[in-house]
Amino acid sequence: MKVVILAGGQQSTISDTREGIPKPMVEIGGRPLLWHIMKHFSQFGLKEFIVCGGYRVDMIKEYFTDFYIYESDITVDLEKNTVEIHKKRTEDWKVTVVDTGLTATPGQRIRAIAEYLQETGGEAEDAFLVTYGDCLSDVDADELLGTHRKNNRLVTLVMAKPQGRKQLLTIDEDGLLDYENLSPAVAEAAWVNADCFVLDKKVLNYLKGDCNLEEQVFHALSKLGQVGAYRHEGYWTTLETKRELADAEKLWEQGGAVWIGRPNGEG
Repeated sequence: MKVVILAGGQQSTISDTREGIPKPMVEIGGRPLLWHIMKHFSQFGLKEFIVCGGYRVDMIKEYFTDFYIYESDITVDLEKNTVEIHKKRTEDWKVTVVDTGLTATPGQRIRAIAEYLQETGGEAEDAFLVTYGDCLSDVDADELLGTHRKNNRLVTLVMAKPQGRKQLLTIDEDGLLDYENLSPAVAEAAWVNADCFVLDKKVLNYLKGDCNLEEQVFHALSKLGQVGAYRHEGYWTTLETKRELADAEKLWEQGGAVWIGRPNGEG
């Protein structure tokens, strides 16, 4: 099954790099966020990726074109103009990078890569997985895909508990806040879209015009009973602030990169 990564947003505001870079190229532990996302899903045998680029898509293309060089030790003979690669390190991934435009909506980006979703061999797949290029999680992709197949719906959304500094609050009948006692009902009902979902290929037929994915397409399909949910109670974060980036970097440095599944992706 192919994994589509939406990586076409504007330049990152969470990196201290002077030159503007796309957010999915912001580094954690010396590797771009894209690598971390791909590393996570590849643990479940999902090793074919389609990256929907936009802002500075050239940087994304360059990274994968020169992946050997970025990941390996090299010796450059300047006089002979040769490059020798030592201890070759690579991944068994197939990565397609597509320029889907600077201002396209997520729905438009998915529609733009429809031709790349066609199977190139092996058993045909009727669905594909989509995630955003600024999110990290330890979502169990096997369970997610199993839920999608079992529910037999066009869309399965990953839902997660609110994270970050936002605190859940209970409001009583008089409109008063109770900071001490969070209602179990409030906690149980609090779920948010984790920006990861499985789409049946039939959804491509709904991606027309501006096609706001969540407010239009998913809303319309939910009325038809075609949007299921997968509840994820594990790790999930969006990297929207420098603090969130620092937290992810700290986890990596401490060997707790749970989105990889093992310390710092080693082994």
